[in-house]
Amino acid sequence: MKNSLRRNIDVFALFLPEIKELISAKDFNGLKDFLKNINSIDIAEGWRHLEPQEKVIAFRLLGTKKSVEVFENLRLAEQTYILNNLNNTETAQIINEMAPDERADLFKELPDKVFKKFFSLINKEEAQDLRKLMVYHEEAAGGLMTTEFVELKKEMTARQAIVYIQENLRADYRENIYSLFVTDENHKLIGSISLQDLLKAPPDILVRDIMQSTQFTKLDAETGAEEVFVRFKKYDLFDAPIVDKDGALLGIITVDDIVERMEKQATKEIYEIGKMSSRGGEIISYARATMFELVKRRAGWLILLLIFDFLTGTVLKNFEQTLSSVVALTFFIPMLLDTGGNAGAQTSITIIRGLATGDVNVKNIFKIIKLEFFTAMLMGLIVGGVAFGRAFLLQKDLFLAGVVGVSMLLIAILAIITGIFLPLLSKKFGLDPAVLAGPITTSIVDVFGLIIYFKIAQLFIPALRF
Repeated sequence: MKNSLRRNIDVFALFLPEIKELISAKDFNGLKDFLKNINSIDIAEGWRHLEPQEKVIAFRLLGTKKSVEVFENLRLAEQTYILNNLNNTETAQIINEMAPDERADLFKELPDKVFKKFFSLINKEEAQDLRKLMVYHEEAAGGLMTTEFVELKKEMTARQAIVYIQENLRADYRENIYSLFVTDENHKLIGSISLQDLLKAPPDILVRDIMQSTQFTKLDAETGAEEVFVRFKKYDLFDAPIVDKDGALLGIITVDDIVERMEKQATKEIYEIGKMSSRGGEIISYARATMFELVKRRAGWLILLLIFDFLTGTVLKNFEQTLSSVVALTFFIPMLLDTGGNAGAQTSITIIRGLATGDVNVKNIFKIIKLEFFTAMLMGLIVGGVAFGRAFLLQKDLFLAGVVGVSMLLIAILAIITGIFLPLLSKKFGLDPAVLAGPITTSIVDVFGLIIYFKIAQLFIPALRF
């Protein structure tokens, strides 16, 4: 409860009057001491409260370690603004001290001109790391990894390994250490050992005698992000080594990176299912959002869906005579289409989620299709029966109730089958199922559902036979 309450408090805003007063009084020593007592995350979250020039002043007073921590948690626009307002020496210090994976994420977003400017400020060792990380797509294991890890040799004793860690771990190393990785003379991965096991091991035991196999935990650098998530969940991992095609250790992915990326992925899918631009999982924050940003993220899908809905109007126009002959048919259109849309959405979301977690794959696809098909039949009978009863109670017309009941049965089956195959086809052609399947499923149900409804009406109701 306390953590939940804390997340809802803008801590930085509580101290904003004092901060602005210190800046106004040009009491920079006092401001520096004041900022030391505020958590880096809280500073980053409240950064928007400062005026542009105040941001530069405050940033310069944070100290190297804290300034990097704050910088890594700012939005891209804020990061770029800070870098553009620091001198080259200050900019180089920030960029070189960043975690390798955070630095790579930043540089992937920079325009070419800005990229070249900042890249020239990176030292040789960090530049090599950046090149390695930028080779990989952000949705591959290589794009998720960091090149900060601890590498041991199998001939070391436990005591030697601990001393090696103490002597060689950089002061600015900021990754959580869960595992230590054992490599041969060619840096090929041969095993791993948890830090806890190493600390508990007898001092003179060899690393090779206590290391564990990495056969099921190591990942190829080209492995997709979805498979990475599945592997972490299946084996309950805190970290995983990333290797190249020859088995050489390239880097590691930690659970911290996985949680952050999964949060972005979940946000992305929620927005896409809600028919909004996802922007790679960037959350919409009402503290920072503008009217134009909200319109920009929402209008595109609404216009596209509106164009699809023109087809619904066309179908209604074509069956105008049918509607005018039996006006009561219009009473049940919302019920039929809404229920069909909901049935399709239920199925498509289940399939999309299964594709994301690996529960739906090539091996079991036919089993899933069979299961969903029979589910569609049963669901169609259930909702069709309910729709029949509702129509009969409302109109006391057996023929009309039959039209509504049979239409509901067929529309539900159509919706569920559409909800099965659209995500699968999207995945097969390399498209995002969450983007494509949701809106098209609804449109198909609306258009073909109306056609089914009116065609059945022409068969059942004598007044419509012509």
